[in-house]
Parts: sequence; C-alpha cells; structure tokens
Amino acid sequence: MFSRLREDIQTVFAKDPAAKSVLEVLLCYPGLHAIWYHRIANWCWRHRLLLLGRLISHWARFLTGIEIHPGATIGRRFFIDHGMGVVIGETAEIGDDVLMYHQVTLGGTSLEKKKRHPTIGNNVVIGAGAKILGPFVVGDGAKIGAGSVVIREVPPGATVVGIPGKVVEEATPRPAVDLDHAALPDPVAEAISNVLQAQQALQGAFECMARNLQAMAEAANITHPVGEQESQPH
Repeated sequence: MFSRLREDIQTVFAKDPAAKSVLEVLLCYPGLHAIWYHRIANWCWRHRLLLLGRLISHWARFLTGIEIHPGATIGRRFFIDHGMGVVIGETAEIGDDVLMYHQVTLGGTSLEKKKRHPTIGNNVVIGAGAKILGPFVVGDGAKIGAGSVVIREVPPGATVVGIPGKVVEEATPRPAVDLDHAALPDPVAEAISNVLQAQQALQGAFECMARNLQAMAEAANITHPVGEQESQPH
C-alpha cells in the first residue's frame, strides 16, 4: 500500500511542474485526494457495499470538487491536474499514466444498465473542459484538446480537437505527456482557409473568362465597326 501511495506522489511531481514539496502535494492536491477516496469507494462497491461506496464518493466530491463514481475503473499513475468539475461515470475505464485536466467529463449517452461510458487507454492526455461521451475507446497515447466534445472512437496516438471532435493529427512519435495547445491544428481555420483558396481560384477563372470575352468583343468590333451597315439588296 505504501509503495502505491509513494507512486501516486511521484506521479504528481512527474506531471505537474508546480509541485514544490511532498507536504504541499499531500495537503493541497485535490486530484490526488480524489483518487485515494475513490480507491476506498471502489473497494466498497466491488464488495457490494454500494451505499457506503456512494457515500464516500459523495463526500469526496464535496471536499475536492471531483466526482468519480465508485464503479469506475482507474489504472495506475492517473493524475487529475486542478480537478474542479471533473466527472467520471460508473462504467468508465481509465488506463495507466493518464493525465486529465479540470472540467473533463467521461459521460454516458444511454439510459440502459450496460457499458455506457468511455474507455481511456494508456498514456492519454485530456485537455481542460473536454467531454468524452459514449461507450467507445480512446486509444493509447491519444491527445484530446481542451473544450473538445468527443463522440466517436479515437485511434491510438491521434490528436482530436473541436465540436464534435475530429482527428486532426494521426499517430506520431512524441513524449508521453505533451499537449501544447498553441501547436494544435485548428480544423475550423483550416476549413475556412480551404474555402478562401477555392474562392480565389474561382475568381481568377472568372477574371480570365472576362478578359477573353472582352478580347473577343473588341475583335468583333474591329471586324464590324460600329455604324457600318451591310448593303441591302434592292
């Protein structure tokens, strides 16, 4: 147990450059506290102490601002940075070495009692405010941009941004934790740029046609000067 707690503290230092001391991490990191509470709640849930599990989860939400259903499955070295507003649903599954920022939702889209929340692979980074909704898989090493709404499966190593989320970058070699939003592609700006390029191409084609028509009209006026009339037979 103590080795697992030590690993949790080391994970905070590895994924948050703002962490200064072990005492600060122990006292001031709600993401860490929420994970520890969840382990107790999840043990209760798995041993059919359902109400107790929910009560512990509810108390953890009150203390940390992070809501993790006791039925959720969470891997090792999971870190929630800041954490306020995070919601993780009952059938959500999270792999190892996942980094999640505040206001993320792992939500469901069905009222049926079955798997209805996402499965997050290993080494995934989920930006602030992202919503991942439905019982699909986010592949290992994927990056979800801040504010994205993901409703479809994400391939391993892909980068997803936008509403609804779209893959804007396929799998590429990169560090395990890397979500520099300044470097993320902007699919909306890219689409607008493509439209503008097409518009410029059409405008160039119309101008070329106009010049050709002008030249043809000028050639016709030279051949038949204005005012010249054809002789009429008597």
